[in-house]
Amino acid sequence: MHTADRVTLARLPSGVPVETTIHRYGDGDGPTCYVQAAQHGREINGTDVLRRLHERLTDPTAVGPVASDLDGTLIVVPVADPLTFDRVAYTTPEPIDSAAPNMNRCWPGNSAGTIHERMAARLWAGASDADAIIDLHTGSPEMQTHTVYLRGDDASRNLAEAFGTDLLLAEAAGDDADTEWDERNFGGKLRVAATREGIPSITPELGSNKQLDHDAIQAGLDGLLGVFRHLGLLAGDPDPWDGVRARNHLGRVRAADSGLFVPDAAAELGADVDAGDTFGTVYDPATYEPVQTVTADRDGIVYSIAREATVTAGQTLVGIAERLDG
Repeated sequence: MHTADRVTLARLPSGVPVETTIHRYGDGDGPTCYVQAAQHGREINGTDVLRRLHERLTDPTAVGPVASDLDGTLIVVPVADPLTFDRVAYTTPEPIDSAAPNMNRCWPGNSAGTIHERMAARLWAGASDADAIIDLHTGSPEMQTHTVYLRGDDASRNLAEAFGTDLLLAEAAGDDADTEWDERNFGGKLRVAATREGIPSITPELGSNKQLDHDAIQAGLDGLLGVFRHLGLLAGDPDPWDGVRARNHLGRVRAADSGLFVPDAAAELGADVDAGDTFGTVYDPATYEPVQTVTADRDGIVYSIAREATVTAGQTLVGIAERLDG
C-alpha cells in the first residue's frame, strides 16, 4: 500500500503555502520508520535515494523488496525544506526566517513560531510516533560518507551500524558538548531532539552536495534496507557491521593564515594519522612564501580534506575524528 499526501508546512507573507509531499508505505501493523531528506536544500542525494526506494517499493517487477513486503509503516518526506531546496541553499535568506534560518536547529519545532519552527512542528507531528528516525543529509565533496548518532545512545548506535557505512561518528550535543558546539545549538537537530524523546535516530552524510553521486546514493539505499531489516520492517538481518567508530568534530585542523592550500599527494580520506603527520602547505600566493605547514594535532582517522585551494584564516582544512574503543 502506498499513499502520497500534499501537506502545507507553513505560509509565506504573501499567503503562498510552503508545501511538501509525505509518502506512506506498508500495512500499518508492526514498527514505524520515519525518513526524510533535503532539510538543507543543496543536499540532494538523500532525495534521490528516496526516489529509487519508491521505485522498488511500488514496482512489482523490481528486484528486491516491494511495498507488500513491509511489515509495518514507512513514512517518507523526500523534500523536508522546500524553501532551501528551491534555492539550492543550506539556510534560508534573512527575510524569510531571520530567527531560525537553519531548519535543523529548531526541532521539535513550534506550531506558533517562525516559519522553520512551524515547518518542523508539522513534520514532527508524524515523526514523533515513529520507532526510528533517519534524517538523510549530504556532506561536501571532500568528506567521507559516514553516519552520525548521539554519543551515549546505544539504540541509535545500533541503528547506525545497521545502516552500514564504514565510518560512524558519535556526536555530543547540549551539556555534553564543548562550548563552541553547544553554542551552535546542536540540541535543535532532528536527530538529537528525537533521541532525547526516546526515538533512536541517525544522520547519514552521503557523498557530494549539489550533485547526484551514484555510489553515495547506492550506499544510502542499501543503508535504508539494512535499517528496515534491523527494525523488522523487512525480513532478515542487516549485514554485520565491521567499521570504525569515532568521536565527531574533535580534531579540526584550521588555516593559521589565508592563502592557497596545497595538500600533500598522500593526504586521503579514511587514512589513519598520528599527531604531527603533515597534510600539506598553505602558501602566500603573491610571494610564494609558505605560511603554514598543515599538521595533525591528534591521532585519528581523516574524514574531511579541503580541496578548494583558496582558504581563509580559521577555515577547516582537515577533519580528524578520534577512534572510540568498543
